[in-house]
Amino acid sequence: MASSKVAIYSALFANLLIAVTKFVAAAVTGSSAMISEGIHSVVDSLNEVLLLLGLKKSKKKADESRPFGYGKELYFWSFIVSILIFGVGGGISFYEGITHLQHPEPIRNPSWNYIVLGAAIVFDGISFIIALKTFNKHRGDTPFWKAVRKSRDPSSFVVLFEDAADVLGLVIAFAGVYLGHRFNNPYFDGIASILIGLLLTAVSAVLTRESRSLLMGETATLSVLEKVVEMAESNPNGRDGNVKRVRKGGRDGGIKSGC
Repeated sequence: MASSKVAIYSALFANLLIAVTKFVAAAVTGSSAMISEGIHSVVDSLNEVLLLLGLKKSKKKADESRPFGYGKELYFWSFIVSILIFGVGGGISFYEGITHLQHPEPIRNPSWNYIVLGAAIVFDGISFIIALKTFNKHRGDTPFWKAVRKSRDPSSFVVLFEDAADVLGLVIAFAGVYLGHRFNNPYFDGIASILIGLLLTAVSAVLTRESRSLLMGETATLSVLEKVVEMAESNPNGRDGNVKRVRKGGRDGGIKSGC
């Protein structure tokens, strides 16, 4: 869990720093794709804060109102993060792209965009590498997609998918700015925003599906179940059956678990 926090904090720092520079570049150049990317970074920053909140809340000890503990708090906030990626990130980026196609404006001074996007790719790339290493450490030899489906720590794969979407979104934005400037065609910039919106929607769909599955409840992994069976079988009180009668005052009492 500590390694997951490292990935989340690195992503939060990168997204906050990049969001500011993207909005400055968007204001100077008038790029629709840069506005979409700025919004994308703000949403990602909020997502990291919510994941940290979920991690904190999930560690609360069980009490009378929650006898099974607060572990599912992390699943709930991961689900909210997935919805935010779709509703805010994907939706606004798609809307910004459509608006730019309807009212195209040429990009002014694209050098700012290239500088900001280049720096953002470096920072988000570093964050992605940290998240990937964290996830690979957790999954071990398990195949990638199987590890995503079986993971009980959504904070690890949520950050990984976010960072991957960040890097791909930046590449799309870079291509939109370059093509728009190279061919003096502002429509490329609007198309880039739409593609970024579709990318975020796709990532949101995957994360929502996995978070929902965890929130609804999944069976324990095979290795955990095997350990539980092994512990039960090693208990001397459970070898001759899993219940035993408790006699009180010469009468049969209730049935008590032997485990």
